[in-house]
Amino acid sequence: MRRASEIGALLVGRRSEAGTSTRNRTELVHVFSKSRCRSLDRVVVGLAFAAVVVSSLFAQSMLVRYTAGHKPQHRAWAIALAMFALASAALASGTATGWDNGTFRVFYLLGAVVNVPWLAMGTVYLLARESVARRVHSGLVLFSGFAAGVLLSCPMETVHGTAIPVGKDVFGALPRVLAAVGSGVAAVVIIVGALVSAWRFLRNPGLADHGRLAGANGLIALGTLVLSSGGLVQGAVGHDEAFALSLAVGISIVYCGFVLASGRARESLGVAKAHGE
Repeated sequence: MRRASEIGALLVGRRSEAGTSTRNRTELVHVFSKSRCRSLDRVVVGLAFAAVVVSSLFAQSMLVRYTAGHKPQHRAWAIALAMFALASAALASGTATGWDNGTFRVFYLLGAVVNVPWLAMGTVYLLARESVARRVHSGLVLFSGFAAGVLLSCPMETVHGTAIPVGKDVFGALPRVLAAVGSGVAAVVIIVGALVSAWRFLRNPGLADHGRLAGANGLIALGTLVLSSGGLVQGAVGHDEAFALSLAVGISIVYCGFVLASGRARESLGVAKAHGE
């Protein structure tokens, strides 16, 4: 009987040790998961702030060019990039301190609905006739006003937490249609316009710096593709870090394209000043 009791106590002790070990492993996994989530949250916030910095510098550059030359494409790009900077700031605020309905409305309106159309407006000014560009501009102003009215007044589900909400889970059909049509059509305009310009430069080897200008337009098309893929990635797989990365990388690539394209203009200005002296 004593031996049976000892064996029973031993088995009970082993089961207790096994249970304790299992709980310890579960706690370790839980702690590791929480630590990983915090790290990913910091990555998303950091990428959002990076997008704010790049787009703000980009907007400031376009505004300086518009005040210097008063070209309508620079005005359109400055407006678009200011919207992008504000949308990125809303993203940084939501992912850092938690979303609320007002912050998400601003983020969705400026980042998903009206931002890309104003960026495409610059392409229209460059490639279309002036009369056509004026009509498109008038239509874009009406579209932006209508979209702002819809996004600021439409019903929506309450948002909270630091994860980036998905539009289909928050808004009804009309805001999502505005985002799909506005951003989708505008992205096509930018990409096609950049590719057409790049092809024209490549076919004109007699033009100074034709290779650089073609590469600059290729970067603009690539950056627009990366920006457009962000919403698809976030909606399909729900990875906030992938969405934030697409914003930061996409706007940086577009910025590099504009800087590369403007290099020739700066050099020409410098030559003109040198001859003037």
